[in-house]
Amino acid sequence: MDSPAAVVTPAVYGASDRPPRGDYSRGGSVQADYTCPQDWASYTAADHDTYKRLYERQAAQLSGLACDAFIRALPLLGVKDRIPRFEELNERLHRATGWEIVAVPGLIPELPFFTLLANRKFPVTDWIRKPEEFDYIVEPDVFHDLFGHVPMLFDPTFADYVQRYGQGGMKAHELGAGEKLARLYWYTVEFGLIRQPEGLRAYGAGILSSVGELQHAVRSPEPHRLPLDLPLDLLRTMRTQYKIDTYQANYFVIENFAQLFDLTAPDFTPLYRALEVEPDIPAGVLLPGESGNA
Repeated sequence: MDSPAAVVTPAVYGASDRPPRGDYSRGGSVQADYTCPQDWASYTAADHDTYKRLYERQAAQLSGLACDAFIRALPLLGVKDRIPRFEELNERLHRATGWEIVAVPGLIPELPFFTLLANRKFPVTDWIRKPEEFDYIVEPDVFHDLFGHVPMLFDPTFADYVQRYGQGGMKAHELGAGEKLARLYWYTVEFGLIRQPEGLRAYGAGILSSVGELQHAVRSPEPHRLPLDLPLDLLRTMRTQYKIDTYQANYFVIENFAQLFDLTAPDFTPLYRALEVEPDIPAGVLLPGESGNA
């Protein structure tokens, strides 16, 4: 295997010249799909304490901001005072939706990422941030992946959407459109909003696992909130740039998860052709006729 700096182009966060964080050697334990055993015994007492404090702080903020599906499923993560063992969590997750989580050293290339999702396997980074990174970390760690992503995989419709995304991603990779499709992942799985009867709520993992972005995404008047309920909205979403080091300037709003699943059913090839000639839209820019108040 080549060095991580040479081979890893993160599927979600875009290409980077910076070597990815994480131990990709693991003494030969990393597989061709970048999965590896969770080395649970290597976690220190400080690691478990960091996870516990992150969990407690984030869980206390969810009321009125997180979607119902997330709040219902969060207890299914199990233990709150230590990093869960993946095999124990998988027993519950597989019974619920047929998914499982697999350990990876960190960000992985887009094709293995898409392939894992297509096979109902969600890659979870198994290292945890240092205490000095408690409030902010650029790359996803085990807390972000477990707390932010896994509860939503207990929702059958959303879980099916993530698998469909992976299947579409494999085709997008063949067509050279992986980066464009990654924006759909960013604005749904990572930073998606859903409209419930009582108002907007977050379902994206990047929002749900962030101490500051949860309030910003749902309540702040600053960001633009755009609809994601028509085929043309998919094109808008995949044209929209994003940044990884600030709160989002745009969020895309769905009405329900079935709508999201149905929107991604058609062949995306025509969209990719359109994206070849349509210019990217900088983050925070509204197009003529858009209000940003979906």
